[in-house]
Amino acid sequence: MVGGMRPTPHHNPSARATEAFDGGVRRLPVIAAAILDTVLILTFAALGRDAHHRGDVVTGVLLTAWPFLAGAALGWLAQRAWRSPWALRSAGLGIWGAAVIGGMLLRLATGQSVALAFIIVTMIVLGLFILGPRAIHALVRRRRRSAETFS
Repeated sequence: MVGGMRPTPHHNPSARATEAFDGGVRRLPVIAAAILDTVLILTFAALGRDAHHRGDVVTGVLLTAWPFLAGAALGWLAQRAWRSPWALRSAGLGIWGAAVIGGMLLRLATGQSVALAFIIVTMIVLGLFILGPRAIHALVRRRRRSAETFS
């Protein structure tokens, strides 16, 4: 202690390094969840384009995916999903709803088609893709906790 002051992370280089490392470790689940959401929405778009035998693969997938990616991003912001990115209810449901509703509204606003069958398929597939990994994550955590309880 210098001059009666306690060391803080700003005055202690090793504490600053530890704080930066811990912050980076805590960000990994957020980054992983965001990347997985993005990859799965792109996969949804690619599968849909392939099912309808549409050409122009890369730009076509991006053209199909961007409204849903934008909707999911709004869901991340609205739900503050970075606080608990793998939470099924607090993050997953909001991201899924925003991806579907926001995606459909953006498609309408840009003159892309929005048929009832497409809305239903989108709800189901994005539901599986966005909620599925979070449900699996919750199940794995529950099993780990119960295994730790019995050990």
